[in-house]
Amino acid sequence: MKIVFTGGGTGGHFYPIIAVAESVHSIVDREKILNLELYYYSDSPYDKQALFENGILYKNIPAGKRRVYRSIKNTIDLFRTGIGTLTALGSLFFLYPDVVFGKGGYASFPVLLAARLLGIPVVIHESDCAPGRVNKWAGKFAKRIAVSYDEASAYFPREKVALTGQPIRAEIKEKKTEGAYEYLKLDPTIPTILVLGGSLGAEAINNIIIDSLAQLLPYYQIIHQTGVNNFKEVDTQTKFLLEGNEFAGRYRPYPFLNVLAQKMAAGASSIVITRAGSALFEIAAWGLPAIVIPIDESHGDHQRKNAFNYARHGCARVIEEGNLSPTILVSEIKRILENDIERKNMALSAKAFSTPEAADKIAQVLINIALQHEK
Repeated sequence: MKIVFTGGGTGGHFYPIIAVAESVHSIVDREKILNLELYYYSDSPYDKQALFENGILYKNIPAGKRRVYRSIKNTIDLFRTGIGTLTALGSLFFLYPDVVFGKGGYASFPVLLAARLLGIPVVIHESDCAPGRVNKWAGKFAKRIAVSYDEASAYFPREKVALTGQPIRAEIKEKKTEGAYEYLKLDPTIPTILVLGGSLGAEAINNIIIDSLAQLLPYYQIIHQTGVNNFKEVDTQTKFLLEGNEFAGRYRPYPFLNVLAQKMAAGASSIVITRAGSALFEIAAWGLPAIVIPIDESHGDHQRKNAFNYARHGCARVIEEGNLSPTILVSEIKRILENDIERKNMALSAKAFSTPEAADKIAQVLINIALQHEK
């Protein structure tokens, strides 16, 4: 049995693929299916360690972005996509997998196009309320379509769609409370705010946290994932701003939180500040209230739609970037953390929103299609 995974080069595309791969392994072991081979086709391996740990072989497939504005890069990337499609055609022809699973993003386009041309069954998953361009196109020929939000179903043929929710890695589903404060060197008597700007960080969130430190630190301690590329700048600014501040030790910036650190941070935190991407489903699994700050100009306005969908379920408050200020952010944090009933209700709503079985459902569909294709 051969399964090819493909998706764009962000954590929001990559880690759900890892979650599905974990479930594939689990089902294959349980049902004693032999000769499983897993592959990841993309323009970057993203996390080599995660691929290695899950027995996934990486194949580099060039891919180019399609920008909505005029740029010479569009022409260059068109050639890159063409080369990627030819590369994917050759590789898939000789490998001839039983099914291809697409997670969306520009990097999945050459592989999905090649699979279509070769008649290989395709399954896709859409994480957002409004699908991206590649998934919207792939939905026309995909055999099955899984979605995280019911609103996304309207963009696809209804008979192919299943509402599965978002696949989450098994190791990240549960927060870890025991030893969390000791691990992170935090004070258990002070409420903790966890700031997640995504795997690449979020400049708008970083800036508002920096601007709000003076108002927050007398009352709270902060774990701040800045993003690897932004860490040095954030660390330099905050050290300067907090020099001589008696509460400076309550601010803990990190370039990136690994799995253990994320679980510990979730276990120690009372609230999360985040973007409106795939991380919402991890936060929901942890049962934590959230303040969601969607990207202002995401494609199809998907982040804003995700954020307000999540808020309608009672899991979060939304602050749009145009309204973002230290006064509004601090006031929302205090309103949630100082109202025990609201905070507990938000936590319960988040748990109810979570979809712990999503990866298993998608993995089972992939295996069923692969077994039929083998015959």
